[in-house]
Amino acid sequence: MPYRITEECDGCGACVRVCPAGAITGEKKKVYKIDGELCIECGACGRICPRAAVLDAAGVPCVMIKRSEWPKPELIVENCTACGLCVDACPVGCLEMSEFPRSGGFDAYPWLREPKACIGCGFCSLECPSDALVMKKPEKTIKKETAAARVASEAARS
Repeated sequence: MPYRITEECDGCGACVRVCPAGAITGEKKKVYKIDGELCIECGACGRICPRAAVLDAAGVPCVMIKRSEWPKPELIVENCTACGLCVDACPVGCLEMSEFPRSGGFDAYPWLREPKACIGCGFCSLECPSDALVMKKPEKTIKKETAAARVASEAARS
């Protein structure tokens, strides 16, 4: 079931700009619509919507996440078989096979050529047959969350 946009939509157009499938249409300042035939269920529209006006495939409202905090694929080189399925699965083309072989190896490996283009969908990780790609939040985000948790914990103790 594709994602849907609710009446909460204010027509800002952020979802249109981030959708890699061109599945979203509408007029500025009016409720946008998602074409279910084109939607690939990547979730980018829901992560970028400032009004929480997007429902996921299960009908659950999506929560906005700052783009700088969207998860990115990290490679576990030892697990990679250089099959390239992850590159083929990426709807925005931000993954690429390296030009050079990994150290001591014959084959290339996938790398995030365009980190800012990554929409955090995780399709690359889901397609990887050897679990060589893991979706992780950027390191800055993890450090910020850890610091906030520590402050909250200390406040709760006092």
